[in-house]
Amino acid sequence: MRDLVHIHQTAELAERVLLPGDPGRALRLAQELLTEPRMLNHNRGLWGYTGIATDGLPLSIQSTGMGGPSAAIVVSELIELGAERLIRIGTCGGLSAEVEIGQLAVAAEAIADDGTSCALGGHRRMAQVPASESLTSALRTAEVGGGQRTAAVGAIVSSDLFYDAEDRIDEWVRAGALAVEMETAAIFTLAGKRGVEAGCALLVSNAVIGEPGYIQAEALHAAELRLGELAIAALS
Repeated sequence: MRDLVHIHQTAELAERVLLPGDPGRALRLAQELLTEPRMLNHNRGLWGYTGIATDGLPLSIQSTGMGGPSAAIVVSELIELGAERLIRIGTCGGLSAEVEIGQLAVAAEAIADDGTSCALGGHRRMAQVPASESLTSALRTAEVGGGQRTAAVGAIVSSDLFYDAEDRIDEWVRAGALAVEMETAAIFTLAGKRGVEAGCALLVSNAVIGEPGYIQAEALHAAELRLGELAIAALS
């Protein structure tokens, strides 16, 4: 492996990988969902873990950091190390009345309003980048425990901007996006190029349009666990 890589492998990578952006979320999920998790990576603060999941099969959980460029580097190296099925799990901002704060959203496709996916895939801005049909179907039909509301399924938009994106919101809504986040279009594009499967399940943590609001920290941590359980059920 090259010297300037993000993934400094210290445990064996599983072919099934969950991709939270937040390293803290990766740690919490590893503690809750894996038996005897071993640290897979700590380079650049992008924590990753491997263990046996609640379905009895090996699973890795690797944080990607924020945005398409970081996610693309991490996913490229995971694929080189043997990852075959990847599910991004994270948070998003709701853009539609179809989704409420605290609800889960499954991305059937990502609308590319980010530079990384456009550069990787050679597609135009606002192009729709599809998820893996098999993983999307599995996420759609997997049981969601803990009393969680049924997951919405549709398009999400990936943007390079976390702040100061107000002038783009109307365009995202017109394009039919349920929610907005930063990494999924890059992950889907890269997975398509490399011939692996990628899906995405997100928690709506705040409302971008309509009545403003944010999920509380305790509810966020409970919901992210259900998000991880949903992803494992889809990968089983």
